[in-house]
Amino acid sequence: AESAVTKTRLLCEVVYLPARSVWNRTVDIHHDERRVTEVRVDDVPVYSFAVRGTLILTALDNERILIDIAGQTWTSDFRGMSSGQGRCERGA
Repeated sequence: AESAVTKTRLLCEVVYLPARSVWNRTVDIHHDERRVTEVRVDDVPVYSFAVRGTLILTALDNERILIDIAGQTWTSDFRGMSSGQGRCERGA
């Protein structure tokens, strides 16, 4: 029998440096009882992702993204040119 897939949404407020601009980002994590099946960032499905414990590592365009589910944080990097850090909270 297939396990039901559920979705967890994180709403993240990310500060990008050096510009200090603030962006609201959404992360949708689709998962069943055993594994993460899909990750979407701002409603865009990511090409690939890796799960390491409570971390999800992925990329969208030129942004490398690390989401810490347990710590509810976002960390990202634009190939060393800019970086982002922010807090996340569970959304509806």
